[in-house]
Amino acid sequence: MAKRPARVRRKLVEFDEETWAALDLLGRDSMKTLQELADEAFRDLLRKYGRPTDLKAALKQSAQSSDPPHAVAQNRNRGRR
Repeated sequence: MAKRPARVRRKLVEFDEETWAALDLLGRDSMKTLQELADEAFRDLLRKYGRPTDLKAALKQSAQSSDPPHAVAQNRNRGRR
């Protein structure tokens, strides 16, 4: 079962009958709740667009993007003369 953070946000989502039937069947076949399927789907979507999926990943991404561009260029050129 997915971890529930201390603060949870809820959103009402509407499915057409066909999509609901397919999700319901998938959930039954994989023994997962709709919440578990949704968590997996949204994590995959965030990865697809290169977005962090948790706090640790967000901090790591933030630290990498805060390196000054000239420092990266200097490190690449150190061995050359």
